[in-house]
Amino acid sequence: MKMYLLSAGAGLLVGVVYSLLHVRSPAPPLVALVGLLGILVGEQIVPVGQKLVAGLSPAVAWAEAKCGAHLFGALPGRHSDASPPPTDGAGS
Repeated sequence: MKMYLLSAGAGLLVGVVYSLLHVRSPAPPLVALVGLLGILVGEQIVPVGQKLVAGLSPAVAWAEAKCGAHLFGALPGRHSDASPPPTDGAGS
């Protein structure tokens, strides 16, 4: 339940910021996409910051926090070494 309350609070905060920027809901697609990019990048600040405080260089902190994989996902042409997730058997 705590996660839902925090999510609602974050949504209210974003709504206030959008209002201050005179962006009406629903936001234009480009504004919404830039906002989502900001959220995605913002998620990486804490793990990278922790590694930087631990004394690692920015490049090593980025790599150890696996930010590239989180931000960009599996890029086309790359083959994942991980096995596919197990299925629950539904539909078999």
